[in-house]
Amino acid sequence: MLPELRVLYFEDLEVGLSETLSKTIASSDVVGFAEITGDRNPIHLSEHFAARTPFGTRIAHGLYTAGLISAVLGTRLPGPGAVYISQTLNFRAPVRIGDVAEVTVTVAELMPERRRARLACRCAVAGETVLDGEALVKVPTKAEADPLASRTERAQG
Repeated sequence: MLPELRVLYFEDLEVGLSETLSKTIASSDVVGFAEITGDRNPIHLSEHFAARTPFGTRIAHGLYTAGLISAVLGTRLPGPGAVYISQTLNFRAPVRIGDVAEVTVTVAELMPERRRARLACRCAVAGETVLDGEALVKVPTKAEADPLASRTERAQG
C-alpha cells in the first residue's frame, strides 16, 4: 500500500513536525530492489548463503531501507515538490525479511533564506534503531507552487 500524498509547503513546516511510515519487508521487495539496482549480493537473495553469515538469514539491502525515508519525504513530509539536497545514513542493525520497518522523519531545523529543511530520519524495527541520519531538502513555498495565486494575492493586497 502506497502512502497517501500530502503536500506541505515551507510555510506549513515547523520544528518538531514529524511523519511515520510502517512497512513490512517482503522477500519480493528485496528481490525487486536487487533487480532494479543490480545489487545481487547473495546475503539478500540466498537463504543458503545468508545462513552462513553473522546474520543467519537474508537481510534487506541497506539502501532499500533508506529508500523508505525517501518515500516519506516525497509523499508526506514535506511531500510532492520537495527536492533532496543531501542525506546522511548510519546503518546500525540489519533488517530481515518479515521485519516491520517504522520510518520516522522529523523537522529538525528550518532555513527560511533558502527554503530548506533539515530533517532527522530514523528507521526502527521493534523499537531498535536500524538506520538513522539526516536529510536536507528544498521545500517549495505556496507562491512557488502556484505562481498565478501569488500574483492574484499581490494584486489584491
